[in-house]
Amino acid sequence: MTIKRNGSAVWSGGIKDGKGQVSTGSGALKDQPYGFNTRFEDAPGTNPEELIGAAHAGCFTMALSGQLGQAGLTADELRTTATVSMEKVEGGFSITAVHLDLVAKIPGASQEAFDKAATTAKENCPVSKLLNARITLDARLES
Repeated sequence: MTIKRNGSAVWSGGIKDGKGQVSTGSGALKDQPYGFNTRFEDAPGTNPEELIGAAHAGCFTMALSGQLGQAGLTADELRTTATVSMEKVEGGFSITAVHLDLVAKIPGASQEAFDKAATTAKENCPVSKLLNARITLDARLES
């Protein structure tokens, strides 16, 4: 089974003075502005790195829910933030790391079961497998 989804971008102008818009096939994002100033400065709009962060946080959190289900557990809440690090390297820029920060409320979960599920989800969610970056995780189980 192959599942295909798409996103698109339109760009006009040079690298520093140009402007673009990104959209998703579902319409969840439509013509969201991005540019040099939204990527390397703090201008309003989006950028590829925060979109990757949102995708990774969503993928990991959903994978964790699946891992918990296999362990007979159901979360009341899983909150994940993915921080994507981009650095200048030889030849340009590279996404070098993603840090996942998870806070979870899971009734009846032992620390051991939680840690195992979180680590397995981090290593096996499709976005983790896609990224050629160091991926770290801080996972806290709240009562």
